[in-house]
Amino acid sequence: MYIEWILWLLFAFMLLYIIYAIKGPSIWDRLLAMSVISTKIIIIIIFFATVNDTSYMLDFAIIYALFGFIGTIFIALFLSERSKRKKE
Repeated sequence: MYIEWILWLLFAFMLLYIIYAIKGPSIWDRLLAMSVISTKIIIIIIFFATVNDTSYMLDFAIIYALFGFIGTIFIALFLSERSKRKKE
């Protein structure tokens, strides 16, 4: 019973951050919202792995976290370089 409430709460927060990612005031706020959404997905994967007692899903969560981190860094570097070029 508590498991369903936790999942619904996580999905509700994800929906709020999806709206924030679409209507964010700046591109940096949108990038932050996408990073938070990625974190919520990792939490859901870990939650399912512990509830179902499947340790291989933890490997998926680690890989997803790694790709999410690297993707966020690359996007941030790309956006900072683009803003530097616009200033010149």
